[in-house]
Amino acid sequence: MASLTRRGLGILTFGAALAAGAAQAQPAWPIRTVSIIVPYSAGGATDVLARKVAEGLSAALGKTVVVDNRPGAGGTLGTALAANAKPDGYTLFLGQVSSHGIAPNLYTQLRYDPVKSFVPIVFIETIPNILAVNKDLPVNSVDELIAYAKAHPDALNFASSGTGASTHLSGEMFKALTGISMTHVPFHGSAQALVSVMGGQTQMIFDNMPSVYPYVTAGNLKALAVTTLKRSPQAPDVPTIAAATKSADLSRYDVSAWFGLYAPTNTPRPIVDRVNAAVNAMLKEPGFANFIVDNGGVPEGGTPEDLGRFGETELKKWKTVIEQAGVPKM
Repeated sequence: MASLTRRGLGILTFGAALAAGAAQAQPAWPIRTVSIIVPYSAGGATDVLARKVAEGLSAALGKTVVVDNRPGAGGTLGTALAANAKPDGYTLFLGQVSSHGIAPNLYTQLRYDPVKSFVPIVFIETIPNILAVNKDLPVNSVDELIAYAKAHPDALNFASSGTGASTHLSGEMFKALTGISMTHVPFHGSAQALVSVMGGQTQMIFDNMPSVYPYVTAGNLKALAVTTLKRSPQAPDVPTIAAATKSADLSRYDVSAWFGLYAPTNTPRPIVDRVNAAVNAMLKEPGFANFIVDNGGVPEGGTPEDLGRFGETELKKWKTVIEQAGVPKM
């Protein structure tokens, strides 16, 4: 019996040695270049943020991190590519309100599931939209805008950067919660939409802070409110929609362009935790935090679970907005 016990112990010891050797044989991560897939063209807000994140991660991980732009199909092409990548830590994805909030409720044939196809890593930032109006429109507050819309049915057109964008659905949510009538006029990008509002062809817009605020400070547009529940550090004098009105229904109005880092599902948790720690450290560095604030955003951070819970909330919110607005599926 004693010999069997010794033999058993020997087998266990040998097995443990093999396991330890196998663990040591696994190469440390990363040993080569890491890619961050961006589902849009170079030069846009998502791309600019991704390159800043890649720069910080390169320094933190000791290996090159590059941005891989994969535009197409409203951002769903690159998102699907990231979702189906090998879960080895060498492909990350910069997700946003479209990929993980709006598109899953708008497109009928996505090749990814925002929850099942990805593992969340870290929440990076939120960027409010601004409700801005033509400078000659005789309103100077959210309540005045609502009153004007009710007194002039069908007189207001709101511009957006495209059907299904957060700039479009911000307006649809506003319509649903106030009961006013507005006509949506989509454009190919924010630049054209802003020109139409400044020229008076449309009267108002819900657009991202970095795009619209320079025209507000120049006096070309009037900012009535920001769309988040907190004021923007870049525009501290502009109230939130929730605080700028007596409407109880608008007390829950909260819309932002947001960004978070993801990886394909089944990416090892140690890799997820390492990237999470690196980005959280970056968010505390003045240079990185100021970069976000200077571009109209608010630094976030937190655990992978924090981003996961936020994403699930966004999915439910946009599902309700799209259904209430009757936005046709694509």
